[in-house]
Amino acid sequence: MTCGCLPMYNPRAFIDDDLPRLHKVIEQTRLAILVTHGASGLSASHVPLLLDRKAGPFGTLEGHLAKANDQWRDLATGAPALVIFAGADAYVSPSFYPAKAEHGKVVPTWNYVAIHAHGQAQVFHDAGPLLAIVTALTARHEGLREKPWAVSDAPADYIDGMLKAIVGIRLPIERLEGKRKLSQNRAQPDFDGVRDGLANSPDLRDQALAELMKSL
Repeated sequence: MTCGCLPMYNPRAFIDDDLPRLHKVIEQTRLAILVTHGASGLSASHVPLLLDRKAGPFGTLEGHLAKANDQWRDLATGAPALVIFAGADAYVSPSFYPAKAEHGKVVPTWNYVAIHAHGQAQVFHDAGPLLAIVTALTARHEGLREKPWAVSDAPADYIDGMLKAIVGIRLPIERLEGKRKLSQNRAQPDFDGVRDGLANSPDLRDQALAELMKSL
């Protein structure tokens, strides 16, 4: 069974199909949203995931869920999955547009980067692969710390018990949709006004979005 999810609303001006860039956003997203529709209805979990860029045409996602989280049972029975990766985002004020002073026909909007990954997950319980995923996730998120913690720092029997409480998931990406809504649909003066307005914001998130606009 392949994912039957409808495509993301994505006007042509905002479509991003640059695979290396999409992969980079996925890898920079610390917490993804896993959405499934199974026998009990819609379920969503917030999970850190790893990306294997070379596994399959679009890559493969790997992670784990708590065994107490019944969402893994939907995955085990073949429910299609949608994984959402949210990149930079920023509120766009009409005051950024020079057009506001000209005719006033402007409204607020939101600029953002988003990726939707679709596929059907494989579920596994083997301790070896689970330990490998937990170790890789830990190394990724501890890597910048002065004294990084490692899975091997904890007693082996304790880790064995923790592994029995989780379920591994591996999701080969069957469809990958990227969206970069960065005011590309606006006239150049308005685009420049948004970019400069966000760059001068005291909010670091706005500044990050402005940097993306500078790359266009």
